[in-house]
Amino acid sequence: MELDVKIEGTEVLATLVGRLDTAAAAQFARDIEPLMDNADKTITLDCTGLEFISSSGLRLFLSLRKQTIAKGGKVIIKNVNADIKQVFTITGFYSLFEFC
Repeated sequence: MELDVKIEGTEVLATLVGRLDTAAAAQFARDIEPLMDNADKTITLDCTGLEFISSSGLRLFLSLRKQTIAKGGKVIIKNVNADIKQVFTITGFYSLFEFC
């Protein structure tokens, strides 16, 4: 799992590549610290390269959402594939995030 973060003013773009499975979740939790630190901004998660997300990955997305709500920011998720969109829908997470 790779995460590339670019911060420009009030916008943060995070590009995810690979599989966000249980094995990768521990490292991803450390990798998203810059996002947590900038939770007062609009954070866009570009999931073009995200191949898979597990429940551990969903929990991390939810943690990020909670931080942004607490600090006045927001999370936008874009470019999810059909399989990942289905995971968000089945788990009820789809209504918690803004997708574009």
